[in-house]
Amino acid sequence: MKHPLSYRGVVPEPAPPPATQPDELATGFLVGLLVGEGHFGGDGRQPQVTLRMHVRHEQTFAWLTRTYPGSRLYGPYHHGGRSYYQWSARGRYLRDEIVPLIERHRSLLDPYTAERFDTMCERYRIERVGSQAPIEPPDA
Repeated sequence: MKHPLSYRGVVPEPAPPPATQPDELATGFLVGLLVGEGHFGGDGRQPQVTLRMHVRHEQTFAWLTRTYPGSRLYGPYHHGGRSYYQWSARGRYLRDEIVPLIERHRSLLDPYTAERFDTMCERYRIERVGSQAPIEPPDA
């Protein structure tokens, strides 16, 4: 099986997992990516959060898998004239790490994204602590 981040057969050295939890910048970057490009759903049995972007964003995906080590990267996929990677978080990692992270920064979610997040959590019975309604983002 080809390594997901290989380039012309060269496989990068795996990075060690981070020693601490992601900092606020890393968290904000992930939340921003999920608001703009993410999908909150599942396969009917388990929930998943996915992020699909063009292969030119390979370095971003490498950073995501290093910073959020319980996540997985798939691809690259090539079809329909597109070439992309798909990053996902599911299972225990999603429930124990990603959902609480999003919940702590819920005020950053716009109403549409908050509704998709809530629907996933309700459909898959994900328990959330400190749930709050989204608020309007600050004016830019």
